[in-house]
Amino acid sequence: MDIFAHRGVSSHYPENTGAAFYAASKLPIIGIELDVHLTADGEVVVIHDETIDRTSNGTGYVKDYTLQQLRAFDFGSWYADEFVGENIPRLGEVLELFAGTHHRINIELKTDVFPYDGIETLVIKEVATFQMTERVIISSFNHESIQLVSQMAPYIETAALFAEILIDFTTYTAGIPTNALHVSLPTAFRKSVGAALEKGAIVRVYTVNDIAKAKELQQLGIDAIFTDDPEKILAALHGN
Repeated sequence: MDIFAHRGVSSHYPENTGAAFYAASKLPIIGIELDVHLTADGEVVVIHDETIDRTSNGTGYVKDYTLQQLRAFDFGSWYADEFVGENIPRLGEVLELFAGTHHRINIELKTDVFPYDGIETLVIKEVATFQMTERVIISSFNHESIQLVSQMAPYIETAALFAEILIDFTTYTAGIPTNALHVSLPTAFRKSVGAALEKGAIVRVYTVNDIAKAKELQQLGIDAIFTDDPEKILAALHGN
């Protein structure tokens, strides 16, 4: 079972920052997960929330600031004093960091609150610039975004994110189309997820920080998990 560092090594570093991704780049794991939004001047930036309130010393929506304005805020000190000065990364900067590694990059399009018109095209373009089309997975809770990516770049792997359980994942995902499901931890043990696995779907589970749960998922035949503490989970699953 593969391991993705969720927002980088977010258990030990401020999430979705250069520090968290650099730490992940040194680990023998399959890849990382990150989230993207669009700035007022059309830059693709890496941050989880629609606002900068929780993970910076500023307030307001990402979409209302230019990249230059966002760079004025501190995205590290909320986590710990040693990370003062961490800034919001552009997607391209993170891709560049991993250009020379083996890691896969799961880019989650955060288009489920604001549609961010054109973000799909911009992300596909960035990925192509770094020649990483075969190494990325583009996921979203907004399945219209996934459909768009599938139409524009069928050669890029996509994944539909689900917070809730569906009766029949396989039929639903065939209509997008996508062959990967990213499901929440509580729903991973449900019958319909097992049925999707049996039919050959790729299933990855978020967010798994508990060793016992990780081992259960491994036994189920889950393809991969997203975890805030990849080192701990790696040691537990592969350390013996």
